[in-house]
Amino acid sequence: MSKPSDLVQGTLDLLLLKILALGPMHGWAISQRLNQVSGDVLRVSDGSLYPALHKLEQEGWITAEWKTSELGRRAKFYSLTRLGRRHLEQEAANWERLSGAISSVVRLKEA
Repeated sequence: MSKPSDLVQGTLDLLLLKILALGPMHGWAISQRLNQVSGDVLRVSDGSLYPALHKLEQEGWITAEWKTSELGRRAKFYSLTRLGRRHLEQEAANWERLSGAISSVVRLKEA
């Protein structure tokens, strides 16, 4: 069984990869999109976001490139790699299996 910190980190990785599957984005845009899509439920701090993005880049699942943002500022834009897309598919399938199993237990009728 995963430790809670491992589960949270793996979940953040999955969420970031899924957001980047939509297209290249800089860190602030990733954070905003996650917040928006989750209906203001999921918020990620800069202290969690950027180390996670760095880890994903080290794994080869994303690449980063300096570009000019829509506000005219230089920003690091992150993109999903082919390897990252394959990893996302695997992790999404694992998440579906795990969340389905947890939901089954949570929905048990109490005596």
